[in-house]
Amino acid sequence: MDALWVFLMLLVPLLLWTSSTFVFYFKKCFYVAYMMVLGAIAIPLSILKSGGRDVENMRVVRALVRHVKYFLGLRFDVSGLEHLQTEGPYVIISNHQSSLDVLGLMEVLPDRCTMIAKKELVYAGTVGIVSWLGGIVFINRKKTSDAKSVMADAAKTMLDDQIRLWVFPEGTRNQRDDLLPFKKGAFHLAVQAQAPIIPIVFSSYSNFYLRKEKLFNSGTITLKILPKIETKGMTSDDVAGLSDKSYDLMRSVFLSISGFAPITQSNGPPSHH
Repeated sequence: MDALWVFLMLLVPLLLWTSSTFVFYFKKCFYVAYMMVLGAIAIPLSILKSGGRDVENMRVVRALVRHVKYFLGLRFDVSGLEHLQTEGPYVIISNHQSSLDVLGLMEVLPDRCTMIAKKELVYAGTVGIVSWLGGIVFINRKKTSDAKSVMADAAKTMLDDQIRLWVFPEGTRNQRDDLLPFKKGAFHLAVQAQAPIIPIVFSSYSNFYLRKEKLFNSGTITLKILPKIETKGMTSDDVAGLSDKSYDLMRSVFLSISGFAPITQSNGPPSHH
């Protein structure tokens, strides 16, 4: 048995040194397992802090998760933090590439801010429980009617409890080196609450993290927080225009901070391939 341990202790560093595929799976498994452990620590801390489901528990999560990036060899280059100093409720929208986005999210997460997430997240072990304790608003992406009524409730909660909500308007994870068209939910939410939108853009992960190619190196992620977009006086008639404006702005920033050439046609394949 001892010999087996010695063999494994020698084999793991050797594989980490020689096999990028092994590194990919090792880091992914470590990330998931470690987040579950942090979740298990966050549960009793959150209950002690708030007694149950409360957006204030996101402070506990933020404090626990901030160091995880170092283990994965990731750094964040953040600009525009001053834009999050806006008083009162607002809606943050950002692009969504991978579960690693959580690390960037925790890097800049303002106080009294929680997320809108797919309802499947609630079943993700300790992470799911902490998500619920942190006040995360769960939506069923399959049922548009449900999503709409959840957004109406979320707008009311935002105003009543003076909270901020972080939404991924692409609606799903996307590693296309371009942004997917935005779903309208986040914009309906902002207009209903008459709350400003603050766009946050993550640069492309493709220079260090590629799921298909099983690559997960060290890397630096540029995180750019953009000035708020006001929604005061807007109605549901303005939602499409608001969504398009936000999309065009975030897409041009994404291409610029990721070092990609702008693409002239809309929704076409990236030109740098």
